[in-house]
Amino acid sequence: MEQPVTFSERLWPGPLGWASVVTFAAVLAVAMAPVRTWLAVAVGIGALTVGVIGAVGVAARVQVADGVLSAGRARIPVRLLGVGTALDRDGVRRAVGPGSDARDYVLLRSWLRGAVSIPVVDPEDPTPRWIVSTRRPEALLAALAAERQAAHSEQIG
Repeated sequence: MEQPVTFSERLWPGPLGWASVVTFAAVLAVAMAPVRTWLAVAVGIGALTVGVIGAVGVAARVQVADGVLSAGRARIPVRLLGVGTALDRDGVRRAVGPGSDARDYVLLRSWLRGAVSIPVVDPEDPTPRWIVSTRRPEALLAALAAERQAAHSEQIG
């Protein structure tokens, strides 16, 4: 039986990211205006299109569904994860800064302040933990706890 999605978030760029895309396209259009007006419009529209496609391309999805945590292209069964912790900006800096483990799976977006750190409890997995950006760390941790509880209930029943 397929379980519903308990958490889903797309890591879209923030307002500054979108403003940068629009501003860059406008600057290119203005730079081309002295050459030809139609060329300026075409370059501006082209730059805006490429910028939007690029911004959408870096907007990874974080999802908890069917007993699996997905972060970008990576997936791991929730039963192989321990209890995670929420990280603020300073916590993220400490988690991935000097002394961090290079084997950690890290999906961070600089425009997001929050993240979670989740230990991997599978003894055969060389990855010690996942560090994943999210706008809603507490909701992601709650979804993981609910999935773990559901998996535990299925094993007992």
